[in-house]
Amino acid sequence: MERRTIGAGALEVGAVGLGCMPMSWGYTESQRNGEGSLRAVHTALDRGCSLLDTADMYGPFTNELLVGRALKERRRDAFVSTKCGLLVGDQHIVANGRPGYIKRACDASLRRLQTDRIDLYQLHRADPEVPVEETWGAMAELVAAGKVRSLGLCAVGARAVRPARPSRLARTERPAAAHGTRPRSRMHEGTLRQLERIQQVFPVSSVQAELSVWSTEALDALLPWCESRGIGFLAAMPLGNGFLTGTLTPGQGFEPEDIRARHPRFTAEMMAANQPVVAGLRRIGARYGATPGQVALAWVLAQGRHVVPVPGTKKERWAGQNAKAADLALTREDLAEIASLPPALGSWY
Repeated sequence: MERRTIGAGALEVGAVGLGCMPMSWGYTESQRNGEGSLRAVHTALDRGCSLLDTADMYGPFTNELLVGRALKERRRDAFVSTKCGLLVGDQHIVANGRPGYIKRACDASLRRLQTDRIDLYQLHRADPEVPVEETWGAMAELVAAGKVRSLGLCAVGARAVRPARPSRLARTERPAAAHGTRPRSRMHEGTLRQLERIQQVFPVSSVQAELSVWSTEALDALLPWCESRGIGFLAAMPLGNGFLTGTLTPGQGFEPEDIRARHPRFTAEMMAANQPVVAGLRRIGARYGATPGQVALAWVLAQGRHVVPVPGTKKERWAGQNAKAADLALTREDLAEIASLPPALGSWY
């Protein structure tokens, strides 16, 4: 698989990563299977998907324990990315960015992951009660101590109101002049302010934020900011929570604990209304013998040389399919066709 670099340290990872969260958090609880998830991790690593993305809050804690089982056998093949800064309660999630807690959380993650070093340690959310510089400084001390190789930030902040027709421009179709002719998302302004502050404390190696064919706001300002500084961009939810794979049926319903059960874009009405997006991806995929999901991932890969999509799955079959997306090179015409698809309907949050 093609390798991509992130951060000033030029850390190398496979072009497609593996999001481990669905193995123990957020999606279809009845289909979780520890052994099946382990097979998915091994398949991803076998195909070159070296970046394994997890977090202490997933489960909580059980996701890191599962990933740790795979790392015990395959540590040299994996680039381990985990996150800190969020505490999970029975009915709530709160941020904790206190330096002492961050250091304890790192030690706990190292134990669960069965490793002596985390390749990428990400701040999941900044604590509004703690200056982000203090939290980031504590994380930088973990790098100095040899427990962590690099630091990343997950994008934060509420979504802006979407324009009537959100940007769907492919990378080859968005010259600088175009920015002055269409509404720009302000969704990531808070994240950009945080990045400017923490960059003064210790270098940022990566930013993780949502980016997919039906959620393109990061293209406006966040991705260009990262690109201009050689900072890696980890594209979260590149398959639109599974919708862009074309395997979901409008009205199928979701289990109560599945995050899509409360998601405005996953009502039967909105899933039906957004089928033209999937149909467009399927049409392009048919020309290459590729699935809609593989086309969606190839689109993300085409957005920049430091962009790494991190599709989540708990199944070996999908892990293998996602890895093959790295072999699909979309043409300018393909990207223009994707840019011309109808904008996704329905509020995201």
